[in-house]
Amino acid sequence: MTRIRSVLFFICFWIWSIFMNLIFIPFLVVDRKWIVRGQTQWTKGIMFLMKYLCGLTVEVRGLENLPKQQALIACKHQSAFETMAFHWLVRDPAMVLKKELLNIPVYGWYCRKTKMIAVDRKGHAAALRSMIEQAKQALVDQRQIVIFPEGTRTDIDEERDYQPGIAALYSKLDTPVIPVALNTGLFWPRKKFICRPGVIIIEFLPPIETGLKRAEFMAQLKQSIDENSRRLVQESKEKYLSK
Repeated sequence: MTRIRSVLFFICFWIWSIFMNLIFIPFLVVDRKWIVRGQTQWTKGIMFLMKYLCGLTVEVRGLENLPKQQALIACKHQSAFETMAFHWLVRDPAMVLKKELLNIPVYGWYCRKTKMIAVDRKGHAAALRSMIEQAKQALVDQRQIVIFPEGTRTDIDEERDYQPGIAALYSKLDTPVIPVALNTGLFWPRKKFICRPGVIIIEFLPPIETGLKRAEFMAQLKQSIDENSRRLVQESKEKYLSK
């Protein structure tokens, strides 16, 4: 039954996504806030489909750790869901993403319009400088910057080194980093067309304050995100998958 419901979910997911992408094209010529609102509604629609087709809901913890204005958020990356979720979780996210995504028709147009932070992963030092300048402007605009420090989606039991981008932002922006742990890969695994019933948990953890040396910061960030993500995965395994 889970597989059948998952197939139905992904069919509806693509229909909804295509519909939202097409209907908001005219808004590309007006204020960017309309596209930001469209992205929020897109995510809410996906969450509706998750709940009623798959029995999968979302619980958010630790919101007291998230500033209402500018912020630098470093999130675990296990699933496609968290790339969508931040359009609902925060007011106007500036997502750090690979530059190639800007070349995707329609979707890339929206990323440009909403001023996402595009990074050329082959650009090395120049790419880091560009990312930092874009991030500084996002903070000036009172936006929350979201970066996935692993650089790609990982399995729930996979260990991966964190990329240097988050260290560069931490050192140059002089702002605390809010780590985010989650269990999304347990219910919506990467590279699999399956969506299991249960509760996705996204937890904002206590911020890592400024002033740490690079190695100390990276070690503390990785420990905070990875250990708490393992805790959330284990909690959900015992509650939903051990029956």
